[in-house]
Amino acid sequence: MPRLLCHVLWPLAVMTVIHRVLIRAVNGSITNDFGTVYTAARNFLAGEPVYGESLLTVQPHYLYAPSGTLLLSPFGLIDNYTIARWLFIIVNAAAILVALWLLMRLFDIDVRSWGAPALILAAFCTEAVTNTLVFTNVNGVIFLSQVAFLYLLHRRRLWWSGAAIGVSLAIKPMLAPLLVLPLIRRQWQPFVGALAIPAATMAAGWALTVDAREYLDKVAPYMGEVRDYYNSSLAGLGVYYGVPEPLVLVARILVVLATLVAVWLLLDYRHNHEVLWLATTSGVVLTGVFLVSTLGQMYYSMMLIPIMLTVISERSLVRNWPAWLAAYGFFTLDFWESDRWPYYGRLLEFAHPTLGWALLLATVLVVLVWRRTAPDRHERIAPSASPAPSA
Repeated sequence: MPRLLCHVLWPLAVMTVIHRVLIRAVNGSITNDFGTVYTAARNFLAGEPVYGESLLTVQPHYLYAPSGTLLLSPFGLIDNYTIARWLFIIVNAAAILVALWLLMRLFDIDVRSWGAPALILAAFCTEAVTNTLVFTNVNGVIFLSQVAFLYLLHRRRLWWSGAAIGVSLAIKPMLAPLLVLPLIRRQWQPFVGALAIPAATMAAGWALTVDAREYLDKVAPYMGEVRDYYNSSLAGLGVYYGVPEPLVLVARILVVLATLVAVWLLLDYRHNHEVLWLATTSGVVLTGVFLVSTLGQMYYSMMLIPIMLTVISERSLVRNWPAWLAAYGFFTLDFWESDRWPYYGRLLEFAHPTLGWALLLATVLVVLVWRRTAPDRHERIAPSASPAPSA
């Protein structure tokens, strides 16, 4: 049976990857995140203003810090926009594949088993991976940084784990909350790279960007605003549907409390089930961030692949149908707008990522509380268990 599954799944996985990269991504979409990156990179290299665009339109904007501009600037060396975009797609597709390979190593999945093509096929069928490539976004590289960070933390390559997350933080701060993992384990080494790399690239990028001050004066305030389009965070959904701000604030506070309680309850797993703890805690923290931040976009859900992969672990928190109903909400490519029921279809189309994130967080918290309240289900840390060496 395993050999048969390999014969079935590998062709499906390979052809799906080829389709997503060479057809869907190359065809592109109205949403094009790379256009602003390419323009900014070219301007940066030419010594021209980088942050000169109007932020009043609903088109993609260039919101990367000078540090991100510096790291992305090599794409501006390519005179042909189409070639530069194709290269950006290939880089992100390759990053996703490397990240999935690292996840296999982290979870002890044999790359020669049917689990390898199953994981690749499942990942490339998600909205997160598909639209990251179609929109030509940098999130494939961010996903690789996340998985490398988790893998290196587990392997006790602490200095390198800091470098892995540091590169991502220099581009965008999405993964910053994951530094809670080494903080909990009192490991200071990851913080060196996590802080030094963004600081060094910011200093260099700031010095080389002619209008760097505009990032603080114009871009940073804009990122602090809640926009009412392509925004699946609680605040974004609230603005879109006109929900009173006090109710949205209460919902955001409840999410923060739920996230903190879940992280605290997950501490029981950090010694006896370290991989489960790393993947689940990272997923819980990022889910909470997606919900309470000013901007949460559905394709951020790629960062939740590790927590869903814990389903193969015996003590997983997602071995239940609500967790996978949640996964459908934030992973699906299905389009929910309806000609027959336009109001409800549009509501589901806009809300299903938010509902999925909220259901995943609630499910993990409920399972943790359910296990904690029953002695026979509680995950006890053996008295002899102790953290592995921190160096």
